[in-house]
Amino acid sequence: MYRPERISIPQHLRSSFRLKKFFTATAFLFLAHLAQAQEEDPDFMRSTGKIYVVVAVIVAIFIGIVLFLIFLDRKLAKLENQIKEND
Repeated sequence: MYRPERISIPQHLRSSFRLKKFFTATAFLFLAHLAQAQEEDPDFMRSTGKIYVVVAVIVAIFIGIVLFLIFLDRKLAKLENQIKEND
């Protein structure tokens, strides 16, 4: 009867392997919990008025990103002009 050899994992990899297994199992449990939470009333956020808070936060983040990009563009334009003047 054929018996395959057991694969031995080096000692320095065993702890990381266990850690990966732990995080994988934890992620699956978390995803299962999220899937179960999705079965609630879809209008719950709207009925409690919290949907407006979520929208306001998303809009604030978007405006912040746009303002940062405008600031960064102006700063880069100044640097490019300085480089052109020095050459």
